[in-house]
Order: sequence, then C-alpha cells, then structure tokens
Amino acid sequence: MTYLYRGSFHHRDSTGADQIIEPGALNWMVAGRGVTHSERTPEAARKGPSSLFGIQTWIALPEAQEDDAPSFEHHDKDALPEITDTGITARLILGTAYGASAPATLHSETFYLDVVLAPGMRFPLPDDHEDRGLYITEGAVSIAGQSFEAGRMMVFRPGDRITVQAGAQGARLMALGGVTMNGPRYIWWNFVASSRERIEAAKQEWRAERWGQGRFDLPPQDREEHVPLP
Repeated sequence: MTYLYRGSFHHRDSTGADQIIEPGALNWMVAGRGVTHSERTPEAARKGPSSLFGIQTWIALPEAQEDDAPSFEHHDKDALPEITDTGITARLILGTAYGASAPATLHSETFYLDVVLAPGMRFPLPDDHEDRGLYITEGAVSIAGQSFEAGRMMVFRPGDRITVQAGAQGARLMALGGVTMNGPRYIWWNFVASSRERIEAAKQEWRAERWGQGRFDLPPQDREEHVPLP
C-alpha cells in the first residue's frame, strides 16, 4: 500500500502498471507469487525543487492467496471515502470503517484511515476489528493520559475501546488494523512468506535472473536495471 502526503512518484511494475501517484491517492500492489516494481521521480518533478513524504505498508496475504498472480490497482483521491465531523477528517484508504467501504480489492478484513484532527479533538477507533493500531505522522495525541509524538506507533489489545485526543497543535495519524494473522510471516530482504522454504525458492529464482521465464519478470517499461540479490 502506497499513500503520499507530499510529492509524487512514477510507479511501474511487472504486471504492466505504469502510474504516477500523487497525495491522497492509493497505489495497491498485490505481490502474490512474485512481482517487481520501480519507483522513480517523475520527469516534471525533476525540473525544480521537490520533496516526497508518504507511507508504504506491507499487508500479509492469507496463505491461500500467496501463489495468486500479482495485481495492481490505483484509486484516485476522489474515489476514497471521506468521513467528517467537527474538527475531524478521515479518508478511508483501505477496507471498511464507520459504515464506509474503500474500493481496493482486499483478501482479508482490513481498515486503513488517514485521520486529520484539529487541536483538542477526540477520535474513537473502530471497535469492530480484532487488531488495531495508530501511527502518528504529525503533531501529537494523548491516550488514557499518556502523550505520544509524531513517529510513534501504538498497538492495542483486542476489544479495548480506544479514543485518542489531539494535542495543542492538532495531529495527523494513520489508524489501521484488521483480522489477526493465522500464523507467523517470515521476511528476508524484499521477500515475505508464510514459510522459510518459500523464501528460499524465491531467492534462487531471483539469483538466476531469468526474467519472464519463471516467478519474476521486470517492469516492461523499466527493464534497464534491477537490484541484485544481496
């Protein structure tokens, strides 16, 4: 999941996707059995000063979908539902929350919200998802008398009713969660899987560099270079 607050970049991947993403929009790439992608500064942005600020999040697939074909979706800012109240704006990037549903295709119960709070405003987390957390990108919030600054992440116990309150300068945060995974996931470099054996198989195929003849290919519009296996 890629979501930008500032700037833009040009996404290409081995599904054939070729997309510039800008703030408030969603890029949703499902790796499945294997995908490659590149992210570059758009040509127009290189002609003057520019900066980039955003969040990328990896979401585990259920084991039954690990060998599915990779896919890509882009959803513009206007396609993502916005939930508003006095001093609160929450854009639903993925999943379901507060009676709203985002358009991206999901494989498990999920919610992901970009929440902007005016100073002192209170925001209750959805209570119909098993796992929930917050990541603060700007400002500060207080929860049960404790203060948390930008750059901090909190993960909450299932079932607890959680309300956050913005600090004196307001706050911006990602509220996220979903169903608990059925077991561990293993990570090595850019490979994630439910077993170490799957990761070893992916390593061997990447090392062989047989693009388009096995698990991996390179983006059709960006084939001039790749990152070798460490």
